[in-house]
Amino acid sequence: MLVKWIRCTVVDRPGFDRGQRKWAGLLGEPGFRGQGGGWSRRRPDVAHVFTFWESRPFYDSFMARAHDRLAAAQSGTYRDARAALFAHRFDVKTGFEPRFTDADVVRVAHCRVHEDRVEHFATAQEKIWNPAMAGSPGMLRGVFAEAPGNEFLVLSMWQSAAEHGKYRVERVERLSLRAGTEADVAALTGDVVDLSPTWTV
Repeated sequence: MLVKWIRCTVVDRPGFDRGQRKWAGLLGEPGFRGQGGGWSRRRPDVAHVFTFWESRPFYDSFMARAHDRLAAAQSGTYRDARAALFAHRFDVKTGFEPRFTDADVVRVAHCRVHEDRVEHFATAQEKIWNPAMAGSPGMLRGVFAEAPGNEFLVLSMWQSAAEHGKYRVERVERLSLRAGTEADVAALTGDVVDLSPTWTV
């Protein structure tokens, strides 16, 4: 599975929101698995969108045919758009499905990892972070995905911001020490995204 993560700074929020609804046109595209997104809790002018595809060939075919027509509805409503593609490596919790209807927030973490620490980082994610997240009340599902250049995306869906907040307060510092995160990670950026139900496809 392929994960596409798009971030942009929105200059016309109502226009962007209207345009985002037009992406319902993705339904029926071969290989399309699901899309959702919303607004950054820290920066209300930043939007995040997450799209899931069966494989790279399906995604490339869509980009060559229908993408520009759908994207035209949002022209002029945003700037500084950044898009990145990641290949699914494993689920956080089990049986990941790109469904957004039961979640309120998504936590996204983007990590650049030192080259000699990539396998250690992935193992720590699987053996330390995943069980901790999976056992947290309110954590629904997630995905750990990888891009060339030692980049990783950790996406987790939560029932509410309050549940995610409890997990952060209680566990993150202790888990980080146990996982050796500081030695693994060269750069880490993250955000918590309030999902907009009308953006879900």
